[in-house]
Order: sequence, then structure tokens, then C-alpha cells
Amino acid sequence: MVSQIIFVILALAGTALFAYNARKVIRNIKLGRPVNRTDKPQERLMTMLKVAFGQTKMAVRPIPFFLHLVVYLGFVIINLEVLEIVIDGAFGTHRVFAGLGGFYNFLIGSFELLAAGVWLACAIFLIRRNIVKIKRFSGVEMKSWPKSDANYILITEILLMTAFLTMNAADAKLQALGATHYIAAGAFPVSGLLVGLLPNNLDSLIFIERFCWWFHIVGIFAFLNYLPYSKHFHIMLAFPNTYFSNLKPKGQFTNMDSVTNEVKAMLDPSFVPAETAPGKFGAKDVQDLNRINLLNAYTCTECGRCTSVCPANITGKLLSPRKIMMDTRDRLEEVGRNIDKHGLEHQDGKSLLDDYITREEIWACTSCNACVEACPVNIDPLEIIMDLRRFAVMEESVAPASINAMLGNVENNGAPWKYSPADRFNWSEGN
Repeated sequence: MVSQIIFVILALAGTALFAYNARKVIRNIKLGRPVNRTDKPQERLMTMLKVAFGQTKMAVRPIPFFLHLVVYLGFVIINLEVLEIVIDGAFGTHRVFAGLGGFYNFLIGSFELLAAGVWLACAIFLIRRNIVKIKRFSGVEMKSWPKSDANYILITEILLMTAFLTMNAADAKLQALGATHYIAAGAFPVSGLLVGLLPNNLDSLIFIERFCWWFHIVGIFAFLNYLPYSKHFHIMLAFPNTYFSNLKPKGQFTNMDSVTNEVKAMLDPSFVPAETAPGKFGAKDVQDLNRINLLNAYTCTECGRCTSVCPANITGKLLSPRKIMMDTRDRLEEVGRNIDKHGLEHQDGKSLLDDYITREEIWACTSCNACVEACPVNIDPLEIIMDLRRFAVMEESVAPASINAMLGNVENNGAPWKYSPADRFNWSEGN
């Protein structure tokens, strides 16, 4: 009874703490401007199923795709057993679903094979990050916490899978020895190989089985509450992020309603624009971005695929699309902490532009959409970059000299070049 009470308290506390932190994340995302992405529900659902569930955009790199798929399936399928663990922990039962008979044996055997696959995949991921040192896992933004975060998760996964298999091995041996409470149930194709390494003493086996059981469930609740602080929050956010992703053609930029109405009125004097609130051009801070931009920031997996295909980054420019997303998330977290301490109206004198993302970074972007195409969960760094540019040009009138010259030529000559329209065909004379 004592262990059941402890378990229930742990489960309630773990779930409540996660809900508390998740509400903060939702609050932070809602600091952004509202945006309507509820159109085309069928297309959005198919995009989510294909990109988030099917992970189709990861397939361009077959090795990490296969390894990630194993970890993903293991995370989803093995955690189905959490339901049994919760019931056993709350009611003091043991393998409550054993009544399913042969199907239960199939499930446990499948869980074990997946657990072994997850263990091996995580070990390979650790080797790729820390020994092979794949280039896209490095960068100015991948220092300290971001670098350690992935290692912490991979090591935790290995420990959880080890605990799961050791628990099953001890359980199998206790079943074979006829221990009370340990009914004969389950198939153990992997943990059965570990049985010979365990002691024959019943008390020692029960201690090992119980320790691993508690380690596994406590580890799951700890992992759950670690997610809001980690890049691995994409485990949950990838689904809404892909559902609300931009379905318009890549490179099609948004227009402000107030500007669109002005242009229409200039072209058609009879046009009567609807009332629209005056807005800021572009974005200087996270509150000026839309909510999908902020959801993108929390969903970023920091995998580096965007940066690895960015032509600006490849040619030595300062821009890293991954850093854009990480900086946006870091600034949003800072704003959230300020709200917790000082209230919603607090101004700390900082902004996303200049304090986190430099002008050199945003003007290095070629707006080619390579980063958007490469992202496995449909994150759009370009939209943030363009909004920061809009603010610099249209609110501050600050841009590099070459950009100002081009804008002036477009205004005066109708083209990016310094020649007047009357001289445009001079090149053909004498030919």
C-alpha cells in the first residue's frame, strides 16, 4: 500500500508539473500575433501524417532516418506499456494485461526487440555526435547547453532501455523460480539473454526487478518534465507544427492589410477599404512575430539540416538558420521569465533584433528557401528573417548601402539598376 501511495503521488506531481510548464510555453507562444492557419483541414492533416508521423522529409539522409525511425517507433510503442505500469503501480497488480495470453507475449517480445533497437540507435547517435563529430552538429550556437542536451537525452534513453530489459530479465527469472506474485506471462527474446547474469537469490532478484521498475517509471516522469526545457520538445510539438505549417508556395511573402488597401485605393479610386488597425512593419522582437513563428522556435530539433544546406553559411557568412530559431526561442523564454517576475507590461530594453540576431545575419540570407525545404518538421526560418528585414527597412530606414541603392533605383527607375527606363535599350544600338 505504501508503494502504491508513493506511486500515485509521484504520478500526480509529475503530471501537474508538466502541465504547469506546458501552460507557460503555450502562454509564451500566445504572445505572438494571431494568424489564421485553419484553412484546408484535409491537406493539413495529410501534411501532419506524412511529415510528422511518416517522417518523410528525413528520408533524404537514409542512415539517420532509419536510426531515428527506430527510436521514434520505440518511444511510441514501448511507452504503450506505461499504461500497464501505471495500473500496476496504482493498484498493486503485476502485469495486469497478462490475461491477453499469446497476444500479450507478442507485445512484450516486440517491446524488447524495439528496446534493443533503441539502445543500439542511441549508442550510434552518441558516437556520431561525440566521436565521428558530424559537422552539422557543431557551430557557434551549439555550445554548452545545446551540445549537452542531446547527449543527456541519448544517455537517458539508453539507461531507460537498460532498466526495461533488466527488469524483464529479473521478472523472467522470478517466474522460472516460482516466486509469489510473479505470474508466468510475457516473451523475453532479448532480456532472456541476460538471465544468466543475474543472481539466483529471490530477495536479490526482487530488489533488482523493483529497482528497475521504479527507475523506469521515475525516469519517464523525469523525461516528461525535462521536455519543455529541451530541444526534444519536438516529440510533441512536431504534430501541431506540421499541421499549422505554411501551405502557400515557398517564397510567397505576406502583405499587410493596411498596405494592400492603400495600393488598391491608389489603383482604383472607387475602392473603399475595410477598417484595419495600423500595424508595425515587420518584427523587432518576439511579440511582433506571429504565433506559428514562435511555435516553430519551440519545435526546432537543432538537427542542423537547415544550416548544412544554407548557401550563405556554406560560403562562410555569419548566418545560420538554426541559430535564428534558437535565438528566437531563447529570447521568447527570456520574455516569459520577465513576465513571471515583473508582469506582462515589463520592458527589459532588449529585442530579438540586435540583442540576439545581428543585422549581418539577416542580410546574409539569399531567401532561397533551402532551409525551409530541408527542415524535417516544416519550420520556416526565412519568415522570421524577412520580418526582421522589413522592420529594419520600413520602420527604421536602415539597410546596407547596396540595398538602399537598389530600392532607390526601383523607386526612380522601375528596375534595380541605375539606368532610366529611356536608356534601357541603348545596349541594342549599333548591333
